Amino acid sequence: MTANQLSGIIIKKIAGFYYVQNDEDGSIYECKLRGKLKQQVLTGDKVIITILDNYRGIMEQVLPRENELYRPKIANVTAVIIVFAHDRPAPSSMLLDRLLFLSYYQRLLPIIVLNKCDIPESEKAKQIKDYYPTAGFNFILSSAKTGCGIQEIRDAVQGQVAVMAGPSGSGKSTLLNALSEGLDIRTQEVSAKIGRGKHTTRHVELFPLTTGGFIADTPGFSVIDMPPITRREVTPHFPDFDQYTDLCEFRDCLHYKERTCGVKQAREDGRIPEFRYNNYITMLEEVISSERCYK
Repeated sequence: MTANQLSGIIIKKIAGFYYVQNDEDGSIYECKLRGKLKQQVLTGDKVIITILDNYRGIMEQVLPRENELYRPKIANVTAVIIVFAHDRPAPSSMLLDRLLFLSYYQRLLPIIVLNKCDIPESEKAKQIKDYYPTAGFNFILSSAKTGCGIQEIRDAVQGQVAVMAGPSGSGKSTLLNALSEGLDIRTQEVSAKIGRGKHTTRHVELFPLTTGGFIADTPGFSVIDMPPITRREVTPHFPDFDQYTDLCEFRDCLHYKERTCGVKQAREDGRIPEFRYNNYITMLEEVISSERCYK
């Protein structure tokens, strides 16, 4: 880099402008792309800029990415905060398991946050609380209203670039306001008619945390597609199944239609809950169906 250049991270892009936070002092520069820079530039990209006056700059180079997510479009993520509510709306174990699967598939650290713990839990929330913490998953109860779990989440994502994902209405924006000081992100109440919230986030933006690292506020979504993988690649992303696979007859057991299977036995014994196993089978069958389409 030259004397009038610096490195930073793109925290947001709006209307053709890219806002780059300096790695050294945290100052933010409003930047345009250098004309010769043709590649797509994403929030989360690490870049080199040339400094102009009044905290403006020209983006010269996008540094190599560690990874790239497509829904939402963001680069260099290291962790996923998966947010569901105690109730209103009740959490979906199917969506939770898809988000967990995709986190492991992308080699990201998943952190399950069950939000709105100041209100009575739904039956679905109870199922999640009863299984995932004891199965070894990162799990935090939180409430922006009471402050429960806020510091615990900050500590969990210290030094990370974290995506906050989950269904609309789960309180992601309210939680983000509590996590990152000085924010006032617009939120809306959950619709009594449809039982879920309206999307309040319109673009991907990184917000710095006082403990270090960033959290991304992202447009809400409720449907997650399986990536283009083979059936043998599904099981490794269910780490809670690992302890039972020694009892499987075959090393490459799919835990599906095999006769002797430690995972299926654990389901029958109640060590793996029915909903978790059924969600696995649903995803496995989707992948198998996709394999047939490719042939």
